[in-house]
Amino acid sequence: MKKRDTRTDIRNPRRGGDHRGPAPRGGGGGASFWIYGTHAAGAVLANPDRRIRRLIATTEAARGLEGMRLAVPVEPVERAEIDRLLPPGSVHQGLAVLVEPLEALNVEDVGRMAAEMKTAVVVVLDQVTDPHNVGAILRSAAAFGALAVVAPDRHAPEETGALAKAASGALERMPLVRVTNVVRALEDLKAAGFWTAGLAADAPKTLAEAKLSGKVVMVLGAEGEGLRRLTREHCDHLVRLPMTGAVESLNVSNACAVALYELARGS
Repeated sequence: MKKRDTRTDIRNPRRGGDHRGPAPRGGGGGASFWIYGTHAAGAVLANPDRRIRRLIATTEAARGLEGMRLAVPVEPVERAEIDRLLPPGSVHQGLAVLVEPLEALNVEDVGRMAAEMKTAVVVVLDQVTDPHNVGAILRSAAAFGALAVVAPDRHAPEETGALAKAASGALERMPLVRVTNVVRALEDLKAAGFWTAGLAADAPKTLAEAKLSGKVVMVLGAEGEGLRRLTREHCDHLVRLPMTGAVESLNVSNACAVALYELARGS
């Protein structure tokens, strides 16, 4: 595969100073919100970059926090009190943390993070709106070693407890980068040395047949509609997953997991 020109300057410093080592994770902006459940809340408590406002737990759940260094004290509450504070039906397992959104990263940060890497994968979401899908995608991205997940400011879910629960702790580990324009973000990532591949059911090649290598952006569209026209036109490749035809399509989070596995297997 022809090597992309990487001469574009991507050394712009992050707000707050030069980027050295792992950056704070997340989308940034917005009001405080509750993250709940053993895995999601536990990951929050282990993340030094997350600002915590309150930590509430039932007596039983609080026992699981013994020995941890906590930024705030545990407030013992009854399960009914947690039920009252969270959306109906939230599976909290007796544990909830009131947090502020994580500090925002931008596409330039991602380019800088990848500057010295020979291989890297970034996931770009084109109007994927379901928080459970985005949370599951964050989890898969973390599992298969992706560098970041990029989503638009509009037509994508904010950081919420439901998204964090679906991510099962990955929201604290996987950068969720917000952009105002997906097409511009793709062009910025190209300038930083990435090839862009859009997942489309009508693509001429499977992901395996495309033999992508190096720095790759995997672009996924909304369920049903798929990639928007302009997004498709700004992808270097259109690829598909091999399917039998027994089903029309996969859930976008499942498709993302399969695609990330294929990229990891081929690297």
